Amino acid sequence: MPNDRNNRTGRAFGGVRELIAEALAERTPGGVRFGELDRDGRALRWIETGPGEGVPTVPIVLIAGCGDSSLTWAPLLPELSALGRVMAYDRAGLGASAPDRTPVLTLDAQVEDLAALVRHLDAGPAVLVGHSWGGQLAQLLARQRPELVAGLVLVDPAHEEFRPRAIAVAEAALLRFSLLRAALAPAAPERGDALARAAAAAVAHPYQRRAVLAEHRLTRLAVPVLRRRRAAAPLPEVPVTVLSATEGLPRAPRARFTAVQARIAAGAGQGVHTVVPGAGHYVHADRPLVVAAAVREVSDPARNARNAGH
Repeated sequence: MPNDRNNRTGRAFGGVRELIAEALAERTPGGVRFGELDRDGRALRWIETGPGEGVPTVPIVLIAGCGDSSLTWAPLLPELSALGRVMAYDRAGLGASAPDRTPVLTLDAQVEDLAALVRHLDAGPAVLVGHSWGGQLAQLLARQRPELVAGLVLVDPAHEEFRPRAIAVAEAALLRFSLLRAALAPAAPERGDALARAAAAAVAHPYQRRAVLAEHRLTRLAVPVLRRRRAAAPLPEVPVTVLSATEGLPRAPRARFTAVQARIAAGAGQGVHTVVPGAGHYVHADRPLVVAAAVREVSDPARNARNAGH
């Protein structure tokens, strides 16, 4: 029986990976490649585009928001593929990555997976592009392992000091409704485009839905730790760009959210804060060219320094 269960799980991972790759490949010039890293018997997986290994470039690692898979970067990948080697990875249990076997998801586990991925690339420090919760993880790695980070682009990043209760309650209700609907729906619609099929497959299995719920729970429980770590260490002296949305929240909460995001940039030695008019929380979907330009501006200094050293 355990072997049957492992075989079914393996087929599930493979099917999700192929659907995600298909969806992203049809939108990305030059196509995409699979990547996989063994994390003590657990597969951490990603989709990669741009030049392959051996080409001198600064890697760009895309870190999705809470509960999101690498599919969230579909609008941005085509714009980044010419900049260098770009990876969009799935955290444990999300998208195509295998779930963590530990009973409780921790902040350290997520940061350690990100650090392991950057080290595995063996291409020097990376530019981290983090959306929402992914922006928190990018900052944590930069504070704890600055030698792995060449720059940060934080896309409407989450912040431990901004979580209005009314919004949190509504978000939790919407999340549970969405997961329930996904559980009752077919894993991969017979009709529809590749992105729709991949999006359905990314939440079709119980382990994926458990991972989404666990991550949302972690964002609440980790607030005291995030406060301590932000106070304990500054961001390293690398380019940092923070992009703030303007839509999707009432005016007063949006203003508070933008203010705490501006403080992230102000606390960085090379920080820039940009408000993106007309963009909702998923700035990379609404204004991908703006995000791509920010990534280019952050990547260029590291790329120039690396080229000068060769």
